Amino acid sequence: MDSHHTQNEIPPLNVAVVYNEPKPDSARDEIDVLTQVESVSQALEQRGYAVSTIGATLDLSALTDRLRQVSPPLVFNLVEALNGEEELIAVVPLLLDTLAIPYTGSQSSSLFSTTDKILAKQILAANAIPTPAWSRCRDYADGTSGPNPPMIFKSAFRHGSVGIEEDSIAASESQASDRVARMNQREKNELFAESFVDGREFNISLLAGGNGPEVLPCAEIRFEDWRKGKPRLVGYRAKWDTASWEYTHTTRTFEFSHDDGPLLAEVRRLSLACWDAFGISGYGRVDFRVDENGKPWVLEINANPCLSPDGGFVAAAIQAGITYGEMVLRIMQAALER
Repeated sequence: MDSHHTQNEIPPLNVAVVYNEPKPDSARDEIDVLTQVESVSQALEQRGYAVSTIGATLDLSALTDRLRQVSPPLVFNLVEALNGEEELIAVVPLLLDTLAIPYTGSQSSSLFSTTDKILAKQILAANAIPTPAWSRCRDYADGTSGPNPPMIFKSAFRHGSVGIEEDSIAASESQASDRVARMNQREKNELFAESFVDGREFNISLLAGGNGPEVLPCAEIRFEDWRKGKPRLVGYRAKWDTASWEYTHTTRTFEFSHDDGPLLAEVRRLSLACWDAFGISGYGRVDFRVDENGKPWVLEINANPCLSPDGGFVAAAIQAGITYGEMVLRIMQAALER
């Protein structure tokens, strides 16, 4: 080990940063992975690591050849999809398993079970973790029963609020079939109906540490000056369209009143329960809605949250006093110790 490295640091090694290569016409949520690649690579290089960036496509033979050429002792896995298909998120980790190359973050089974929202719902229920009522709706118009309105219709595999806007919500049974027909036109994945909890929204980030996962400071998404009747929803515009009203009127805060203490303790407890139930490793995030009675409900679990510097996970790490470089190092350390 070089003399300038402290005892807790990983000695310098080659790291391959593998990511899903966006298409030329990809939307902003897909192109964001390039920002993550740049940020992670820069953080590693600043600490003396040799970095190779490898874009992954459906051509797995080419990816295999490139990995064998680079022969990295560790892959920093930033793959969120393949060819724009999020249901293929586990393919590259499975390939890395067969090549016996360690990689950061959760293993393939955890990535798949958290990306398949219907499977995730079933796992949450099996572990007695509260999640809003839901039902499959392959064809809601034919009378498939669903949760009581208001309800929101979601794609089983789309993440990052892709496809989620106000017209995804049905305020009544009569609106439901119209909503499903409209979403079926833009979504090829199976849809499901979920009770819409019109309450507070929390994002809880977790980062591997020496004594197990550390729950980072709780974040709440505040809906600022939303008119009465407008559904409080972190949809695609609120998350990605910087010029939209929704984007500028949803703000993240880490400030809470003393009265929120019991609620914050409960979302932390449930987040750790999700970490265990889904076998998450390295890092993860759990999204909650809190109803009018103060009860938190798990909306979804993200086993590979965005690592862009302006993202929620990084904001929570910084709030905890963890620099971007330290965060990257801890994610790597967890992979090497797995």
